[in-house]
Amino acid sequence: MRRLRYGMVGGGPGAFIGDVHRMAAGLDGLAGLVSGAFSSDEVASREKGRSLGLDPGRVFGSFHDMAAAEAARPEGDRIDFVVIVTPNHLHFEVAKTFLAAGFHVVCDKPLTTTLEDAETLCRLVAQAKTVFALTHNYTGYPMVKEARSLVRDGRIGRVRRIQVEYLQGWLSTPLEETGHRQAEWRTDPSRAGAAGALGDIGTHVHNLARYVTDLEIEELTAELTTFVEGRRLEDDAALLSRWTGGARGSLTASQIAAGEDNDLSLRVYGTEGSVAWRHEEAETLRLRDASGRLEILRRGQASLGDDARGASRLPSGHPEGFIEGFANVYRAVVDAIAAHASGDYAGALAGDYPSVWDGARGVHFLDRAVASARAGTWVDARYTPPEEPQK
Repeated sequence: MRRLRYGMVGGGPGAFIGDVHRMAAGLDGLAGLVSGAFSSDEVASREKGRSLGLDPGRVFGSFHDMAAAEAARPEGDRIDFVVIVTPNHLHFEVAKTFLAAGFHVVCDKPLTTTLEDAETLCRLVAQAKTVFALTHNYTGYPMVKEARSLVRDGRIGRVRRIQVEYLQGWLSTPLEETGHRQAEWRTDPSRAGAAGALGDIGTHVHNLARYVTDLEIEELTAELTTFVEGRRLEDDAALLSRWTGGARGSLTASQIAAGEDNDLSLRVYGTEGSVAWRHEEAETLRLRDASGRLEILRRGQASLGDDARGASRLPSGHPEGFIEGFANVYRAVVDAIAAHASGDYAGALAGDYPSVWDGARGVHFLDRAVASARAGTWVDARYTPPEEPQK
């Protein structure tokens, strides 16, 4: 298949995650950026477009103008998909606009700020039969894929306990009051949604546990705490969870863990053993049997499963990490779009990337956690997104 063309909404001057997406999408040479509405400030958007070497005629200050202009271009020249890297409150409107224009979509998490909007996108994607991916990039790590394979192949037996935590310390002080743009919108309910730390990094915790175990939360109880005085959203979240099959879980997401950078970790315990993965040691997976015998698995080893080996680019001993994890999601998206172009929509949906329905599950998780914290009780968390295709 030819090299795909994509456009980006968001990711303008000073936006870290936009650069990450651009690097990841281009890592394998499968897709190139040709268009963008990088900021609602047209001057800033055009400045970013110039710095990226784009045709000025394909850089906009409005994503509505961008969608209309790209849709009007000849089929062989318009973008194939759009990447959405805006603050959370814009995800829905941008995605809906580009779906209506006939484009595939890659969206940053969380999918939307309300469950109603998330379910609307599920229905639109099913109706349009497009590819829609959510960038839960940790699913792209080879050793996360190996953990999934080991759990699903029964190497640790029936899952009993799921422990996941994501600890950051960057919001330990009222950083939003200093004019820090990333802190400002993440602590603003009108832009971030009803959840703070839980929406920003807790969605990764939820998605990672689901991805590796293939289980769903049935009930949960949550405590959401705001430690920094005057902050409008929680900066610390702790949940207990009951999963399908009887497993129990503990999920933590905190952005006031002073001194922590980006410490995401997962441990899954079964009747016959356990697996453990930590983002700060991303190339290593620890597999233990019931007797306590420890096996250290490393990315790049020939003994790993197909999914883990297929997600590796370099030989063992040459570190891979954050950009490559993102790039694996993009590679799966490109494969899905190729399947879609050949008429194989079922094959496109079967790709190894987080889907719009995974996104809806994440928004439902946030909705239930907020409801539990407000009520101070356990809540039913069972959920099936609308129009979800059968596995």
